[in-house]
Amino acid sequence: MDIASIDKNMSGAFIVGLSDCGEKVTAAGGRVSTQSGTALEIWAKSQDEEKNANLIDKVTKSGHNSVVEHTYYNLVFQNVSAVVEQFLIEFRLAAFTVKSRRYVDFSDAGFFVPQFENADLKARYKKHMAKQFALYAEFVEAGIPKEDARFLLPYCLYSNFFCSVNGREFLHMLKAMLYGRGSKYPEIKALGASLLEQAKEMTPGILKDFELRAESYQDHLDLSFVKLPEEKESEELVELLSYTPDAEKKIAKNALIVNLAASTEAAEAVCKDEAVVSEIMDKLVHSDRPRALENAVYTLRYNGVSLSGITHFTRHRMQSLGVPELTTADHSRHILPPSVKANPELLAKYEAAFEESVQEYEAMKALGVSEADLVYYLLSGNVMDITSTMNARELLLFLRLRTCTRAQWEIRAHAMKALELLREVAPHLFKFYGPSCFIDHCPEGRLSCGRMAEMKETFSM
Repeated sequence: MDIASIDKNMSGAFIVGLSDCGEKVTAAGGRVSTQSGTALEIWAKSQDEEKNANLIDKVTKSGHNSVVEHTYYNLVFQNVSAVVEQFLIEFRLAAFTVKSRRYVDFSDAGFFVPQFENADLKARYKKHMAKQFALYAEFVEAGIPKEDARFLLPYCLYSNFFCSVNGREFLHMLKAMLYGRGSKYPEIKALGASLLEQAKEMTPGILKDFELRAESYQDHLDLSFVKLPEEKESEELVELLSYTPDAEKKIAKNALIVNLAASTEAAEAVCKDEAVVSEIMDKLVHSDRPRALENAVYTLRYNGVSLSGITHFTRHRMQSLGVPELTTADHSRHILPPSVKANPELLAKYEAAFEESVQEYEAMKALGVSEADLVYYLLSGNVMDITSTMNARELLLFLRLRTCTRAQWEIRAHAMKALELLREVAPHLFKFYGPSCFIDHCPEGRLSCGRMAEMKETFSM
């Protein structure tokens, strides 16, 4: 896009960058596996745009979509709602950098306004949202940390972020925005349509017949036939739903086979010695290539995670993350930060804000506003229960970052409880897990808490 035409008040999704070689590298990838010649000779044959587009169409129609991964798109999302942000960051093969609500003051960020049927509804919506932003500003001015005041921000708040994605994941993203679970939200569908139009112009071969191929896309699981029994809400912060049994020995056997070419019988014999198994776990945790840890998998349920907190979980790419649809959220549940709890006057205003948000949600629903538009009434402090499946290698990274004292306090509480549960089922492995300073050294430099000795003692078992 033309940089000179950029307006800070403009909203939308924009393709600002594309692989220098565009579709040429995708076409070359399509040729290299079936044609003679070296890679550079194939590259030399892949300079004709029309021939490239026809080849890409032929290859992808036959189901060989991996070649599209060679083309990369750089996207900018300007002044889109947090609903859009949360929807998109679940595409784990893309890279995202989002303006942080922990550090940036969002008092004047602005917010998205849906297309209401009449002016009265629109005016009522804008008045309510403006009030929420004013309260957020009041809390920040009163000294409440921005990472706590942000819980008052409604999910219509304007978010700004960058996304870089390969062609295959980009197509997946577009399908979900235009034909899948994102299509129920007019804002998301409109952004998808805009990106599709831009991509067709830039990479016509990759997007050829997109609509025909995508119209049968279905990513919604209909479980309406299931009748759930009445249940009490769990009081546990974290629940371990499933895990690899005897994980340490399975990891150790894999390490012995791969690194020492041990026979299965020999590896099993060695793993009868728990001290040796424990030492192998120690070596792996402190290795720069702890691949054997990937042989153990853990599924955890994190209860009462704020919408803001979910974004911290989502940043971990190598996991299977389960987040409920925003339209199913219980508007009455919300988080209460200690900084607000300690101030009686602000606490009363905080609780009143959530109560008023529920009332407005119910009132607008009664007036016929769709669930897709009502999600903007969710506050960032509303909570949901999520699930996450990670292997032990990704958990090593997750817990290094999230048990650190610099981690946001909410996700740190979840991470600390998760580590406690994991140590119960695999103590020889997870006794080596904790923040970076516990595992080896603190990487925070001048931002370090300076409590390395205390952390060593806290996490030792």
